[in-house]
Amino acid sequence: MRACIGKRNRAIGMNLPNLVSLSRIPGTFLIAALLYSDFFGAATLALAVFILCAVSDWLDGYLARKLNKVSTFGIFVDALADKIWVLGVLIALTDRKLIFPDRDLIPVLILLVILTREFLITGIRLVAATRGVVVAAERGGKNKTISQIVAIIVFLIIHVLETDLDEITPQDLRVIANEFLIYIAFSFYLIATFLTVLSGARYFVKYRHIFAEPPK
Repeated sequence: MRACIGKRNRAIGMNLPNLVSLSRIPGTFLIAALLYSDFFGAATLALAVFILCAVSDWLDGYLARKLNKVSTFGIFVDALADKIWVLGVLIALTDRKLIFPDRDLIPVLILLVILTREFLITGIRLVAATRGVVVAAERGGKNKTISQIVAIIVFLIIHVLETDLDEITPQDLRVIANEFLIYIAFSFYLIATFLTVLSGARYFVKYRHIFAEPPK
């Protein structure tokens, strides 16, 4: 029985780098649950888990190259885990009003722009696959993900300052969090949104020809 399971895992490419990638999916659920929890330390744990997921995003690629385990399945799992992780946390932050709390509509509109881009690229990849074309990841997409990660980390730091460290943090530091850090986080978020739209437009222009070709 164990031999059959082992063969099946090898057949689908279930190795250490892929397991590291997949760990971001349960990590996303854990972060969301912590953001909706009100016990002491929940915000800090959410920040810690998110940072661990960010480290795993680098670690899975490093392990895949180091162990010579780069595969099509691994590339798929890494991209899927990234989307679930980043988009899942952004949805939770937006719903909890932790992104620019004084504005209700703007964070929702930005989130819709990001989701629209991701669905567009997924649609392009699906159509391209029917025509035998592989849509490779580009540098612009990685840059927007990095900007999103930085923005989320700062948003989570603000949440820690306003909850877990509320009693022991000086009032001046909390004011800085509200009036300074929030603009830093939102600036990175806007940069990420701009890069999101830009990379989406580049993908569409680069692969627009596939919509005129008959499926294979």
